[in-house]
Amino acid sequence: MSWLVKTLSTSVGKKLVMAVTGLFFCCFLVVHLLGNLTLYKGMETFNGYVDHLHALGPLIRVAEVLMLVFALVHVTTGLMLTYQNYMSRPVKYQMNKSGGGRTLGSATMPYTGIVLIFFVIAHLLGFHFADHETQTVYDIVSHAFSDPVVVGYYVVAMLVVAVHVSHGFWSAFQSLGVNHEKYNPAIKALALVFSLVVGAGFGLIPVYMSLFI
Repeated sequence: MSWLVKTLSTSVGKKLVMAVTGLFFCCFLVVHLLGNLTLYKGMETFNGYVDHLHALGPLIRVAEVLMLVFALVHVTTGLMLTYQNYMSRPVKYQMNKSGGGRTLGSATMPYTGIVLIFFVIAHLLGFHFADHETQTVYDIVSHAFSDPVVVGYYVVAMLVVAVHVSHGFWSAFQSLGVNHEKYNPAIKALALVFSLVVGAGFGLIPVYMSLFI
């Protein structure tokens, strides 16, 4: 265990933790988006999807605990890296022509991360911890997105997600050692496509719900 503690005490070790937890949340975003896309099929389909998730019972509780742990680790490690970077300018991700230079995503990672923390808290309070006894999840979602202010807030939040993920996805592979002139352009392009799909995929849902539901 001493080697693990020693590794995690270094900047490189922390970046590995950020990479693993970050990719975990990228996978979660894909699964979550696929489920949310059932909103386009209407109330019955979406509520059926939600009921299917609830039927998993303990597995869902385990997944929620795992996500909470990963979130705490990701946020804490990110704050530690930001502080170290501010105080002592540690070695950053290797940047070169093939890998790409400073971008909007890389320049704003700490700030977009903090914004997303508050967004996730608001999202959980508005949906996960809402009253599920007298209304279905579809009712909760459709009611929330009937408010233009909420819709605008979610669209902006999804833009922030896209910016954060655009660099986080790429830098995760850098931290894991996938850093080669031959593959970097493809990974960077994939990161951009992934961020656009996630941002647009989630961002268009509240717009659709507000206009057509």
